[in-house]
Amino acid sequence: MNYQFNWQAVITGEYGQWIMDGLLITLQISAVSIVLSLVLGTLIAVMRLTKVRLLEWLALSYTEFFRNTPLLVQLFFWYFGSHAVLPEFVNTWLYEHDFEFGAGVISLTVYTSAFIAEEIRSGIFAIPKTQLEASRACGLSFLQAMHHVILPQAFRIIIPPLISQFLNLIKNSSLVMTIGVMDLMYMARQIESYAGRGFEAFTVILIIYLTISLAVSFLITQYNKRFLRQIAY
Repeated sequence: MNYQFNWQAVITGEYGQWIMDGLLITLQISAVSIVLSLVLGTLIAVMRLTKVRLLEWLALSYTEFFRNTPLLVQLFFWYFGSHAVLPEFVNTWLYEHDFEFGAGVISLTVYTSAFIAEEIRSGIFAIPKTQLEASRACGLSFLQAMHHVILPQAFRIIIPPLISQFLNLIKNSSLVMTIGVMDLMYMARQIESYAGRGFEAFTVILIIYLTISLAVSFLITQYNKRFLRQIAY
């Protein structure tokens, strides 16, 4: 092989700045999507457990639809079809800001929240039913019992699978480059196109993704050990 590796070309200068810009976008879109998917997933999980038939049906349809369709298809769906699905004021706001970023966040959020909802629901099922009954007997409403008694315990149980879902979201965020979001993958492709240093560029972002995943896993595990252990059963 006559290929001459040049790592300096992709980690310094203009190309190095491209990677840093792409890393910032990846972290931003991942962080926003993680928060929104956790909130939405919790809402969907609670809806599945209500006695309101319509809410149960809507939550079930949501989880089955988004869990069983490819993320890449959903990205293109929201990117090309948002004008037909979302309210006009939402589309206007997205176009006035960063539409590609917004479409990526929506896609990652609805896709991941469907999986998180099932993780949360399984965590709730692990809590004895008598705790919900006791909470209701003390005068709490269903939502109050979920908020103050059931969900705190359920979240402690499902920390490991939640970590997996968050890490999957971070890795899945690499697909947003297909709709023009200038994340790490997008910048690596740009470096490959402009400088012909595809191997170096993709190796660097591979290491970056690995570092992010290990860091997130470590931080959430430490949070679980130091803070969630205080939750009493």
